[in-house]
Amino acid sequence: RSSGNNFEIIIIDDGSPDGTQEIAEQLEKIYGSDKIVMKDIISVLFSLGTAYIHGMKHATGNFIVIMDADLSHHVSLYFIKQKEGNFDIVSGTRYKGNGGVYGWDLKRKLISRGANFITQVLLRPGASDLTGSFRLYRKEVLQKLMEKCVSKGYVFQMEMIVRARQLGYTIGEVPISFVDRVYGESKLGGNEIVSFLKGLLTLFATT
Repeated sequence: RSSGNNFEIIIIDDGSPDGTQEIAEQLEKIYGSDKIVMKDIISVLFSLGTAYIHGMKHATGNFIVIMDADLSHHVSLYFIKQKEGNFDIVSGTRYKGNGGVYGWDLKRKLISRGANFITQVLLRPGASDLTGSFRLYRKEVLQKLMEKCVSKGYVFQMEMIVRARQLGYTIGEVPISFVDRVYGESKLGGNEIVSFLKGLLTLFATT
């Protein structure tokens, strides 16, 4: 509240093994349901996009900031950046300015860098970090993009930016320092990587 922005926190459990739902229930008991909004916590087993849809149903503000609940993201400068350029989307970037990644092993860094490099070459999206999920959207822009996007899993984040470019929405970027999750385990594995590559080729062929 010290920033001058009214806010609400909406927590969606997308089936992650990091204990999100249990922690959210504890926080609600401590701080009350007026601060931790838990109208529904839904176990979403289908896709990241499905979790977004459930979150939007409960969002009452003009802007929606999407972030992980495992303490790997920290809110900073997003609304300041949005006001600077009146952007429709503000995306965190690990690959620009003083952004970076901390706590990942070499393998995961190479996977992330490689995914972004291939995406830049094939899709030319006009943004430096497409696989991150820490973003601010105008609510109506997010709703429109959700109607257009068909990808599942990690490719979903890329398609959101690619479709935004196609529809003429403006995108600002804020360098972020991404710290690996403090609690829980990552869902990134071989199946997700294969799905990512298939989805990338589908986007290349259809955009």
